[in-house]
Amino acid sequence: MDESRAVGESALRKAGRRLIPVMVLCYFFAYLDRTNLSVASLTMNESIGLSASAYGLGAGLLFLGYVSLEVPSNLMLHKVGARIWMCRIMVTWGVVASAGALIQGEKSFYLLRLLLGLAEAGFFPGMILYLTYWFPAAQRARVTAQFMIAVPLSSALGSPLSGLLLKLHGLAGLQGWQWLFVIEGLPSVVLGVMLLWLLPDRPAAASWLTPGERTWITSTLAAEESAVRRGREMTVRQSLGDKRVLGLSVVYFALAFGLYGLGFWMPQIIKKSLDIQSDLRVSLLTALPYALGAAAMVIWGRRCDRGGQTPGYTALPMVLGGVVLAGSALLTESPWLGYGGLCVCSIGIMAAFPAFWSLPSGILAGVAAASGIAVINTLGNVAGFVGSYWMGWMTDLFGDSRWALVTVGAVMSGGGLLVLKAGSGLRHQSDPKLLTGQLS
Repeated sequence: MDESRAVGESALRKAGRRLIPVMVLCYFFAYLDRTNLSVASLTMNESIGLSASAYGLGAGLLFLGYVSLEVPSNLMLHKVGARIWMCRIMVTWGVVASAGALIQGEKSFYLLRLLLGLAEAGFFPGMILYLTYWFPAAQRARVTAQFMIAVPLSSALGSPLSGLLLKLHGLAGLQGWQWLFVIEGLPSVVLGVMLLWLLPDRPAAASWLTPGERTWITSTLAAEESAVRRGREMTVRQSLGDKRVLGLSVVYFALAFGLYGLGFWMPQIIKKSLDIQSDLRVSLLTALPYALGAAAMVIWGRRCDRGGQTPGYTALPMVLGGVVLAGSALLTESPWLGYGGLCVCSIGIMAAFPAFWSLPSGILAGVAAASGIAVINTLGNVAGFVGSYWMGWMTDLFGDSRWALVTVGAVMSGGGLLVLKAGSGLRHQSDPKLLTGQLS
């Protein structure tokens, strides 16, 4: 092994061990604070008198606040650095998440969800951008999968935790769902403050890297960025209207439509379809699809890096998950087969995420990457609002969730087919043999 490669492997192992666990922990609580509403709804909806449509609307309002500030938030991170900006985001959203205990009816529910979205805006695309400051393209699907494993873990571990917190009903005069919001929001505030010491802005500021390791990461990423720029230099304004960026945004809409359409409704679907009275048992059954998705995310992310990060690695799990979900909802009366469809769809969603987020850096670099990634996440996350409300509206309209699930499956499958066209030419040119060492 030559000296340069040894230095590179050492640098990326250190970066992976120092940064990824911190990022995973932050995203764990970010996603938990965003979606713990699904478990809270098992008792909250009846307590404050929310219909399915009103609940779906409120769940989705988070994303209207979220998408409105995505691009400026990412540009601010690029300007002032991740350390300060991520601290600001996490402390703000932690406070607002805990304030969910103050919800008393529809209006306060809508307001708090909107404020939570405004507070969290920029976190996820900022972290995706942050990974491009540290890891070469040939490693990026793998580290993205390691970072994004927080999504299924927050549901796999967070759902049972939330189910247990519901049992605090009556303690100090608060209902269980109020304790859920208070207790699960506070860790984000503590973590946000800790980021001032744990999250160096760039490799040059990392005291735990040797000078040679800092130089290797900086020069390697600079060479990759230069290659992207030579392919096509892109300004912020151009990135906002680039056809490939907009195409990937539509694909991400389809992926997020499945993620949040199921995420906010799965506990209620499971409770009603399987006729389960125990909220704790419901939360445990909710955890299983996400536990399977976590394993699929890591395995498929590694496969994607070895295969060259082509759009097909995004398309296959999206189409498979969407078709199985729609088929299980439409063609069977067995509630447990329907539950199996939820599991397969969750696996497809989680596997597609790291493969998808390896694609934008094939066309974007520098400040254009900051804006372009934010645009994709912004337009895609409109699905968080549309999907959540659509599920509630369809459930009220037909009396059950069957046709809503068919719609989710169809949208996901369509997005999977679209990525094959939208992602044309986005295969990374980086040598996948650049590094073979493990980052964990």
